[in-house]
Amino acid sequence: MERKGVIAAGNMLVDHVHQIVQWPERGWLAEIIHSERATGGAPLNVLLTLAKMHVGLPLQAVGLIGEDSDGDYIMAMLDQYHVNRQRVQRTTFAPTSMSQVMTDPSGQRTFFHSPAANRLLDLPAFDRLDSSMKIFHLGYLLLLDSLDMPDDEFGTRSARLLAQMREQGYETSLDLVSRKGDPRYQPLVLPALRYVDYLVINELEAGEFSGLEMRNGDDAPDIDHIALAASQLLAAGVKQRVVIHCPEGAWGETPGEPGQWIASKQLEQDEIIGSVGAGDAFCAGFLYGCHEAWPLTDSIQLAHACARASLLAANAIDGAKTLEELKTLIHDNA
Repeated sequence: MERKGVIAAGNMLVDHVHQIVQWPERGWLAEIIHSERATGGAPLNVLLTLAKMHVGLPLQAVGLIGEDSDGDYIMAMLDQYHVNRQRVQRTTFAPTSMSQVMTDPSGQRTFFHSPAANRLLDLPAFDRLDSSMKIFHLGYLLLLDSLDMPDDEFGTRSARLLAQMREQGYETSLDLVSRKGDPRYQPLVLPALRYVDYLVINELEAGEFSGLEMRNGDDAPDIDHIALAASQLLAAGVKQRVVIHCPEGAWGETPGEPGQWIASKQLEQDEIIGSVGAGDAFCAGFLYGCHEAWPLTDSIQLAHACARASLLAANAIDGAKTLEELKTLIHDNA
């Protein structure tokens, strides 16, 4: 039987998104002009974006949330979009993870994050997953404390998990969290890369991993450095595709073939409502292309369209569009 569908696992949280007049100096007040609650974290953002694409893929979430109102909200959202939530467990030992997200008029966001229940998610949560599903996506390393712990055989518990998923026949996908100056990037990421089919990260994360500057003196993408970082990641073991994305475009590369830069269609600054979840929207589009065995270029073009749609909404989900709408967007921007 042909495998079909996406399992997304890892950080589940609620984003409390606030639009502010301006970022204040320390000690001063900034006015909040709009607030809303939305799901956040890689699994929920990827799954709900795929659900809103109306492509008919089976979707399943795996994670750990609290017995609280934010946890109830996550469960209700998964039900609303017909995502299988049987493997979303609840705990009384920690509240649901959450972020307070401040979005300034430029669309730039700043996060104040409480890891909470996500710190407790561990290997037993992944026993006996649905073997008919095709892709297993995990996000985010460096924010899953139990899975980031050392493992004598595999280096980290997350590497063990990804190895188990590949052994069970899943294509594996990985995303990281953007944490500037975190010395754990290489120790926690390197062991996992040998068991990853698709690595989808942004230029900030690629820079932290590689130690290379991803932007030049004019604050434009340094495509040579981005390409070198992608080559390093492939050399470290990624099996099928590495993609490093930024607002201006994305570099995609597969083992043994030349990489390529695919520019994105830029929005005007005043069109951007918020960038929360744009990277996960990019990932969702890219994973759909991988699931359907689309060429690398087409997969990245769809990913760009998903990210562009996401930027037109304050939260991670409201901007998501159907696949047909996204194809029209790609055609109109060609």
